[in-house]
Amino acid sequence: MSEVLTRALREHAALSIVGMCKNAGKTTVLNRLIALSREDSHALALTSVGRDGEDTDVVTGTEKPGIWVHAGTLVATAADMLRLCDITREILYTTGMYTPLGEVVVVRALSDGFVQLAGPSMNDQLAALGRLLRALGAKRLLIDGALSRKTLCAPSVCDAAILCTGASCHPDLDTVVADTAHACRLLSLPQAQGENLRRHEIPGAVTDALLKKLDPKAGDEITVPDGSHMLLSRALFERLLARGVTFSAHRTVHLCCVCVNPYSARGVDFDPLALRTRMAEAVSVPVLNVKEEVLHENQL
Repeated sequence: MSEVLTRALREHAALSIVGMCKNAGKTTVLNRLIALSREDSHALALTSVGRDGEDTDVVTGTEKPGIWVHAGTLVATAADMLRLCDITREILYTTGMYTPLGEVVVVRALSDGFVQLAGPSMNDQLAALGRLLRALGAKRLLIDGALSRKTLCAPSVCDAAILCTGASCHPDLDTVVADTAHACRLLSLPQAQGENLRRHEIPGAVTDALLKKLDPKAGDEITVPDGSHMLLSRALFERLLARGVTFSAHRTVHLCCVCVNPYSARGVDFDPLALRTRMAEAVSVPVLNVKEEVLHENQL
């Protein structure tokens, strides 16, 4: 299924990788995308919302894969992270954007090696950073998204998104599939069409509390700037749909695929085939097990 990720890299200038939970496999997906970009590494740029690339997760204490980059890659990370990167590097730009780990700086890797990422957390900063990286020669930006930050799928930040999920999200397979399908449905709302006198324009986050207060009726339409604004629970969303309420967005979030990780940091693993099969039945985009694919290719 490498063709799915290769096509995503070819067709989209900025990709966000968003996890449904910790240990969903975001870093594995990021490393796979970097590997697929190796022949054109000078055109690749990386950043992260929150910290990534450390050997051990600072929250769960579990081991994590490092982030391996190739010479020529642009890396936007906090200044304090540079001492933890083992690449030879050239500092190109200091951004004036600050994180708890220092100012975000842009460096070019002069050698292959491991990096640690910690970029800006605000969407407007990410958009500005993307413009800067393109001005410095990047043709493709990969954003390693923070836990459950689906706002990183916003069209103002990226052209497309990859959603990562798996056994670490919940010990019950049915729950993981249902919650992931719900997230995909919210992100992929249909585009608003024409005029509707019963349309409720909501510019900010759509939450359970907000819609319980609004109490929309059959025939009402809830319209958001894009699906990343939808923070609605699965139970209330389905109840409103059954009532006859519709949902739409002014801009469409392009979801390239769902990547699944059947292995849990909690020790409750899923059968890889069952997870992939059930997820493929529940969502309308391709479903990949990236780690399984890499292991298979290495055995060929």
